[in-house]
Amino acid sequence: MTISASLRSPCPPGLCICGRDPLLDTPGADVRILLLTREEEKRLLERLENLKDLADLERLQGRMFDQLGIRVLIAPKFGEVRTVRGGIEIEVEELPGLCRKTRKTIPAAIRRGLENNPQVAFDLLNAHDLLRGT
Repeated sequence: MTISASLRSPCPPGLCICGRDPLLDTPGADVRILLLTREEEKRLLERLENLKDLADLERLQGRMFDQLGIRVLIAPKFGEVRTVRGGIEIEVEELPGLCRKTRKTIPAAIRRGLENNPQVAFDLLNAHDLLRGT
């Protein structure tokens, strides 16, 4: 597969375990994740921090999967939800070529987006029937 767009630059050796080079060497591998350059990552994180509503968050999740292959799972944790940071679980599934730093910054950006717009967090909880009857 020939890629005409610019690819993400490699991480410093020994610093990351993303598997970028083996991914590039594998014929037929899904290399969409390598299209997420550092500049594009900054734009994505900014977009995640400025969520408008739950539909916007779900749309972004779908676009991340469709365009990059990144699957983000967001759900309330079991038990009582007291804070956005501690009560909502955000998991980015492992993906060959996805930098470990990016795997940490995406959930952090989503949490900041939920804190900036608490209504999104309430709607997320309500979508999982946690606020039923309140």
